[in-house]
Amino acid sequence: MTPSAVLVHVPDVAKGLEWYKQAFPDAVPIYLPEFDFTVLNLHGVYLEIVQADEKVGSGKNGTVIYWSVENLSVAIAHFDSKGGQLYRGPMDIENGLSMCQVEDPFGNLIGLRGPNTFQENK
Repeated sequence: MTPSAVLVHVPDVAKGLEWYKQAFPDAVPIYLPEFDFTVLNLHGVYLEIVQADEKVGSGKNGTVIYWSVENLSVAIAHFDSKGGQLYRGPMDIENGLSMCQVEDPFGNLIGLRGPNTFQENK
């Protein structure tokens, strides 16, 4: 089995979709007119920004998807510039990698893992 979609529950789909387009600039929006719904295709995995409801709310309630990044420090700075906040970490893990969690403006967590190479300003 391979992942095909990640559903992100938000209180306002339009605002959530706009934020995730900026936060994941490599994602390609795909409009599905038969459902009046836009998904974001991120290298073959669909990010589906959906309405939170009484069964599945937005926020930090369990599962966190981790995305591989080329440089953890750069990724953290990117999400910070979009209004995300570092929630946990970074912490060192196996094979010289580090991981952290970033909170989106809707209370959901985005996991990031990759080399934590600090870039010096020159």
